[in-house]
Amino acid sequence: MELILKQDVESLGFKDDIVTVKNGYGRNFLIPGGQAVLATISAKKVLAETLKQRAFKEKKIIDDATKIADAIKGLEIKISAKVGSGDKLFGSVNSINLAESLDKAGHSIDRKYINVQGGNVKRLGKYNAQVRLHREVVVDLPFEVIAQAK
Repeated sequence: MELILKQDVESLGFKDDIVTVKNGYGRNFLIPGGQAVLATISAKKVLAETLKQRAFKEKKIIDDATKIADAIKGLEIKISAKVGSGDKLFGSVNSINLAESLDKAGHSIDRKYINVQGGNVKRLGKYNAQVRLHREVVVDLPFEVIAQAK
């Protein structure tokens, strides 16, 4: 079954992509959830016209995302956390903490676009995260987890 995505669907595609999925997944999950529409001939024509009109706007959005990416690359992010014995943390550091640190630095980025490599961080040290500012602009963000001053 061919569908046109109306929004980003993780591990399937981005908004306005034409994807092929199994009939049950499309009919029972994507279409009723408002995440996709059937890719008929007329829907494909409308999509092509929309994409053509959006191409100019898209260039400006990519340029803005690239500027933000360059600014983020220059940041040194240090997240302080409570530490137990050795270098183990009480709790963990995740994308929420990174989003808060970026917000303090003046870059408001939604936490769902931040992916900490390796999942939650549970020890002190240096780690990496990926920030997706646009489907074409993904930046690696190094950060360090340090012990909180007592």
